[in-house]
Order: sequence, then C-alpha cells, then structure tokens
Amino acid sequence: MRLVIARCQVDYVGRLTAHLPMARRLLLMKADGSVLVHSDGGSYKPLNWMSPPCWLEERNGDTPLPEGAKALWVVANKAGEELRITIEDIEHDSSHELGVDPGLVKDGVEAHLQELLAEHVQTLGAGYTLIRREYMTAIGPVDLLCRDADGGTVAVEIKRRGEIDGVEQLTRYLELLNRDPLLAPVTGVFAAQQIKPQARTLAEDRGIRCLTLDYDALRGTESNEFRLF
Repeated sequence: MRLVIARCQVDYVGRLTAHLPMARRLLLMKADGSVLVHSDGGSYKPLNWMSPPCWLEERNGDTPLPEGAKALWVVANKAGEELRITIEDIEHDSSHELGVDPGLVKDGVEAHLQELLAEHVQTLGAGYTLIRREYMTAIGPVDLLCRDADGGTVAVEIKRRGEIDGVEQLTRYLELLNRDPLLAPVTGVFAAQQIKPQARTLAEDRGIRCLTLDYDALRGTESNEFRLF
C-alpha cells in the first residue's frame, strides 16, 4: 500500500463530475489497484475513489501540467472514467507491504446466516445449488459459491447490515472469479438482513442483485435432523 499526504485538487470525470478544491489530503493506492482520497474528517469513507480494475498514470513534468502543479495523477478505468489528482506539494510518500489479509471474522449472526443460507440455498432462487461455502480467492473467501438454475456461477456475499463496503468487497471477488475460465461468467448476489439505500444503488449499478434476508424465517426452516432437542 502506498500512502501519500499531499496538497492536491481532485476532479472526477465520468457519468457524473465532482470537484474537490486544493487542500491537504491523504491518498491511498492499494495493491488491488484501487485509489482512495481521504480528508481528516468524514469518518472512514473516502471523499472520492476509483475501484479496480483501474490504472494510475503519474505525470511529473514530462508532459505539460496545470499551472502551479508539480504532478498530475490520472486514474482511469475501463469505462473511460477518470480521477484526476492535481498535486501542488507532497509532504509524505511511503509504501508498505501488508501481506495477505486473513479476512474478516464474522459475528455470530453473519456466520449463522451463511450456514442457514447454504443449507437452504433455494432462498436465493428456484433451481440454485451450492458449490461451496467459504470459496477461497487470493483476497479472501467468498461466503457462498453457487450455481443458478441455468448453470451459471453466482458469488454470494452475506452481511448482517449491507453497506457500501460490502458491495466493494463483492465487486473485488467478482473481478477475480471472472478471470477463471472454468467459473466465468460469474454474477453476484449481495444478501443482508438490512441493505442501505446507497449500497443497493451501487450494487444494482454494477449488476449485482440484492436480497434482503429474514433471519427469523431462515431459523424457522433450520433442519432438526440428528438433533435431540
């Protein structure tokens, strides 16, 4: 991961446009290719970002730069959208190897939801079958890997509360899974007890289906086979 603290201006050009005037900010370039722009406020959410797959081009004077700028970073994705970061001054620039992340340990409700949904995979839709729980990828395990009624591969991410971070996580899994010719094309389902409107909008914009789970109803279908009580 590369951490840069810089005085910069940020412009997003794509389906919408957004502008952040010149100010000191934290720029994160992650190993998965994503680029995030943070301020010292606004909680954990970045002010702007570009999700992978995307590509960063650093222009440091070899081409004409905006007036007063020492560098221009252009982050582009395959849709032709750009995050243009005009840098006036860099105060800190360091890179760190974080290694393989062990992944998020789910709380009891999320773990139980995964178990119940795997047992009753038809909740996802008629004709669904389970391939595997905790299907491992290079960046962590996919909660459920399934096949739909047409034989297509489906990756399912399960949350107690569905937020934008969960959609981003599933998006990264789908990017990796779709590189495997034995699985592709892989579609996604974002399943949660409660899905925030912003997360639903982002998921649907990326072609990910959202499913609201009723935990009590799933518990009611829990199998009692081989149990004494």
